[in-house]
Amino acid sequence: MSVVPAEVLPGSARAVTGTVRATAELGPRARLWPSLVAVYRAQLSRARVARIPLLFVATFQSVGILIMMRGVVDGGSEAEAVVAGSAVLVVAFVALNLLAQYFGQLRASGGLDHYATLPVPPAAVVLGAAGAYASFTVPGTLVTAVFGCALFGLPLTHLWVLAAVIPLAGAALSGLGAAFGLLAPRPELATVLGQLGMSAALLLGVLPPDRMPEAVRFARDLLPSTYGVEAFARTFGTDPDWALVLGDLAVCAGVGVVSLAVATWAYRRAAVR
Repeated sequence: MSVVPAEVLPGSARAVTGTVRATAELGPRARLWPSLVAVYRAQLSRARVARIPLLFVATFQSVGILIMMRGVVDGGSEAEAVVAGSAVLVVAFVALNLLAQYFGQLRASGGLDHYATLPVPPAAVVLGAAGAYASFTVPGTLVTAVFGCALFGLPLTHLWVLAAVIPLAGAALSGLGAAFGLLAPRPELATVLGQLGMSAALLLGVLPPDRMPEAVRFARDLLPSTYGVEAFARTFGTDPDWALVLGDLAVCAGVGVVSLAVATWAYRRAAVR
């Protein structure tokens, strides 16, 4: 058996080493938008199993509140606040309550380890899951708004503004719900925080603000969904002030950016532990 020096072989060992190093290099990290779409589709397919109970519970709750408040409120600005608050409550039910439960269970069961191994940005995981859950609120929000307008005799002319209210208010509330689930040390605590947030959206968003004490109004102004409710309620008038509507929507958008950034930070923090 003869030994041949490596130098005389075609493509010496240095070339082989260079080839190994070249193949060992990792590919570029996935971009945000394609990763977001992929996570959104995966979460949408996963949550599709529970969409019928989700739509029924969220819509039935808001419609029941409308019927109950019909015996207390006759019309005017109070009716506008009740209808707008009940419609946005469908979004709050999913974004605060269910999303907090989902991320709390995901953290407790070790599901975050799966996402941590994927070459996707953390923001794509948070935004994809939030967008998938929020997508199921669209039918319930529309049904609640139409039913409320018919019940209180409000016009349906500017119902299209929900196309902006739903995603912007949903983004603000989804960030909070995801942060609750990711920061809570136990899934039971995440569930409690989500339910408390939804209860705050119910009490502070549906009840007419004119009948609230000053301290409660201040707390109402701190709730992100309040500005979605205000934006929708302003469109029921004969001549809406669109500057105020856009201002309320801008506040929702700003809070949504901040809350989703906090949720992304919370995801990074939970994924490395």
